Amino acid sequence: MLKLGIIGTNWITDQFIEAALSTNNYTLTAVYSRRLDTAAKFAEKYSGEIQLFDDLSEFVHSEVEVIYIASPNSLHFEQTKQAILAGKNVIVEKLAFSTQEEMAEIVALSRQQKVCVIEAARHLQEENYGLVKDFLANKTIIGANFTYMKYSSRYDQVLAGEEPNIFSPKFSGGAIADIGVYPIYAAVGWFGKPNEAYYFARKIATGVDGLGTVILRYNDFDVTIQQGKIADSDLPSEIYLTDGTLYLNGINAIEQADYYNRNEKQTYPVANGVANNPMVEEAFQFAKIIENIQDPIIQEKYNQLQEQSIIVNELITKMRKQAGIIFAADKK
Repeated sequence: MLKLGIIGTNWITDQFIEAALSTNNYTLTAVYSRRLDTAAKFAEKYSGEIQLFDDLSEFVHSEVEVIYIASPNSLHFEQTKQAILAGKNVIVEKLAFSTQEEMAEIVALSRQQKVCVIEAARHLQEENYGLVKDFLANKTIIGANFTYMKYSSRYDQVLAGEEPNIFSPKFSGGAIADIGVYPIYAAVGWFGKPNEAYYFARKIATGVDGLGTVILRYNDFDVTIQQGKIADSDLPSEIYLTDGTLYLNGINAIEQADYYNRNEKQTYPVANGVANNPMVEEAFQFAKIIENIQDPIIQEKYNQLQEQSIIVNELITKMRKQAGIIFAADKK
């Protein structure tokens, strides 16, 4: 089993650990936090011998084999870099890195050190995502509309004059970096890299985007993405084909996908159902990649995931700058 170490002690880390342990491919070995008491409180929920660290260098040089990083976005680069230099594999939450320069350096360094660095775009690993991809393989697409809007309770802090991490340019926060990354990843995974990309953002008091509309232009169709963290939406996502429409109940986790054939006036199920913990499939697939990276087929899958990460990072970096959203990392 892979010896797992974690950076970041929030709810998403708990969800990943529970998913990872349920696959029987990981054992929780170490927890890092800037404060030992925080690490101890987090680790007490789990059984076994778990080492606690408040020194990042000591943590990355411990016996861990793979490190899951779920800290604020702006910290991912340095933490991942230290982990790579210590010979560790890394699973890093979205948005993995703040700029194209950070992404390029990490990719080059990981190849040099011969370790895996995987961005945790979990929905790409779900069976339903694959079923949709297979369904679209022989279809002619004429357009798509993806929606993912979820109100963040931390926006209340912004309204009160504060600057929480997820809405701070210092920590590479904002809607497109946190929410928009899901539909953008889906578009790139299903349709490839767009020819053009535009972002019409609505900025909030902290200087990042609260919500906005993305338009991705392909040769013969456009993808419109509505995403945000300061409003809620229950709208489905849709993919338009020459003979009908594919309806998705969501884009970040597909629980149901149905295709309506206009000519036949019939609806056909494409995908249905999802795991209780939506991170189980990604935890399993990431372990498979890390443990079997020498296999040519696995290596090819890893390379494809890495290439998608590079494309998504490039698109988000260019679009947020286009919209006047500047991170502290841009000024380095």
